[in-house]
Amino acid sequence: MAIDLISRKAWGARSPRGSHTRLDSTKGVKVHYTGGRVDPRIVDEHDRCTALVRSIQNSHMDGNGWIDIGYSFVACPHKKVFEGRGLNRLPAANGSGLNRGHYAVLGLVGNAGLLEPPDGMLHAILDAIDHTRQNGRAGDEIKGHRDGYATDCPGGPLYAWVRRGAPRPDGGGNGAPEPPGAPPFPGRLLKYPPVTRGDDVRTWQAKMAEREWEIDVDGAYGPQSRDVCRRFQRQQEIDDDGVVGPVTWRRTWEAPQG
Repeated sequence: MAIDLISRKAWGARSPRGSHTRLDSTKGVKVHYTGGRVDPRIVDEHDRCTALVRSIQNSHMDGNGWIDIGYSFVACPHKKVFEGRGLNRLPAANGSGLNRGHYAVLGLVGNAGLLEPPDGMLHAILDAIDHTRQNGRAGDEIKGHRDGYATDCPGGPLYAWVRRGAPRPDGGGNGAPEPPGAPPFPGRLLKYPPVTRGDDVRTWQAKMAEREWEIDVDGAYGPQSRDVCRRFQRQQEIDDDGVVGPVTWRRTWEAPQG
């Protein structure tokens, strides 16, 4: 399938601050999300995708001190792929010591706002992956950023798709999308008091907000989060201790909308 590739020049990329390190071959690709809020309006307005990619490059260069945007490619909802560092260049987004193993492909979803990757974005991610295999000597692996690195990236919905084998939308069967399962339990209880803070808290809050619970998605598990958790647990007829443990975490994603 042909890739709809937007060159660096076309999206207005800044020149890198130095020379890219050459990347001769990789095990495959790691999939990422932004880790912040993504305006849902990008689904309807492609110009917002371009502006977001430019802002990510600015953040990576001016905030992180990197020579360039950290991703190899960026996929948007319009089935288009932005050239980041591109082929045969070492990415920076996978984590120290992990960049030589995989190209880095970003899907423009976040932990708030646009959470679920539209079909066009999934196609674009796979087009980018095919491009790295055909032209960049990438291997067959498709991993999430969290595989081998302590992060919530690429978020619950996108990681669930990766774990299902990254299928193309409408690729066989009856065309009905498989509902995403819960991302792996973060390994600690989310509770209050004291306030629990972190990306895992933000991920849980974002999913509860998506389920139409009134909750602040701020990464801080305080009284409000505890109270929402208790009401959800009562709805699910499980122990309403206000603590997000493995059962509550799983039901947050997998329980039917009530």
